[in-house]
Amino acid sequence: MNKKKKNTASDTSMSALNKLTLPVALIALLMSLFVFFKSHSTSALVYVDINKLVEGYDRTKVERDAFNKKTNTLKANVDSLMVNWQDELKTYEKERSSMTKKELELKQELLQNKQQQINNYQQAIQKQVQEEDQKMTQTVINDINDFVKDFGKNNGYRVIFGASGGGNIMYAEDAADLTQTVLNGLNADYNGK
Repeated sequence: MNKKKKNTASDTSMSALNKLTLPVALIALLMSLFVFFKSHSTSALVYVDINKLVEGYDRTKVERDAFNKKTNTLKANVDSLMVNWQDELKTYEKERSSMTKKELELKQELLQNKQQQINNYQQAIQKQVQEEDQKMTQTVINDINDFVKDFGKNNGYRVIFGASGGGNIMYAEDAADLTQTVLNGLNADYNGK
C-alpha cells in the first residue's frame, strides 16, 4: 500500500508539472514573440515624408527653375501675339468708318482668324506646359524612388513607407522618420558627393 501511495504522489506531482508546462511554454512563446517584434519594429518600420523629399531635393529646384524659364518664354510669346492682335483691333476700330463694306468684311474675318489662331496656340502651349510639368515631376519622383529603394536595401530596412500628408501614416515615433537622412543622401548622390 505504501508503494501505491508513492506512485500516486509521484503521479500527482507529474500531473501538476504537466499542467504547468503548457502555460509556461505559452508564456515563453509570447515573450519571445514580443521581444522579436519589439526589436524589429524600431528599425524595420520606418517612413519618409514624400512632400519634404520632393521640396528639399536639389534636383527639384534645378528642374523647376528650367521649367519656369521655359514656361515664362512660352507665355511671353502668347502675350506678344495678344498685344499685336489688340493693336490691330484698335486700328480697325479707328479706321472702320473710312472702309468699304468689302474691306470691313475682310478685316473682320482676318481679325477673327487671328484670334482663333491665338486661342489654338494658347491651348497648345497650356497642354505643352502641363506635359512638361508632369515630365519634370515624374523625373524627380523616379530619382527619389530609386534612391529610397537602394537606401532601404543598403541599410537593411524591410519596408520604408511613404507619407504624403494625406493620412497614410497618422502617427509614428520621431525615430521612425528617415526623411532628413534620406534627403541628405539623395542630395549628396545628386550633387556627386
